Amino acid sequence: RTGPSQPSHRAQSHRPAAGIVIDPVVRPARSDDVDELIALSGAARAALADQRGGPRWLEEHPVCEDWTTRLDDPLTSVLVADLDGLVVGYLVAVVDGPIVNVDEVYVRPEARELGFGDTMLADALEFGRARGASLVEGEALPGDRTIKNLFERAGITARKIIVSAALSDPASAAGASR
Repeated sequence: RTGPSQPSHRAQSHRPAAGIVIDPVVRPARSDDVDELIALSGAARAALADQRGGPRWLEEHPVCEDWTTRLDDPLTSVLVADLDGLVVGYLVAVVDGPIVNVDEVYVRPEARELGFGDTMLADALEFGRARGASLVEGEALPGDRTIKNLFERAGITARKIIVSAALSDPASAAGASR
């Protein structure tokens, strides 16, 4: 369970320009973060809409209607990236038996490359380990190099690739002709 009693973790500090020091923090989401979680989830979903595979992913993963229940679930970790009091990213991980599923990860484009994704992912993996998980799984859409890089930096690599095409697509019919 994530909650106020868990410590927040500092991502590696980065110096983006001329002596400016950014001290990003990753912490468990709280009930007062729900509005920001809704906004970030909306931004993440909007970004997926135009990606290859995005519309199908959006169909298979409905919008979260009850963040409060998610925050209270002992097998779900909702983490936020906090930059000077502003929530700029989030991650949702769910433990399902031996697997911790990284269901959602999003950091606003202007806050990327500051260590938030790596720190949230590391905290999610620790959350899973603490609950007996021995495997981590996540999804990356084709061509989403940002999330692929995040997973690869953590040593998470593809174990299968799922392909699909609409049966009404002439390209899929042509290649499968007898």
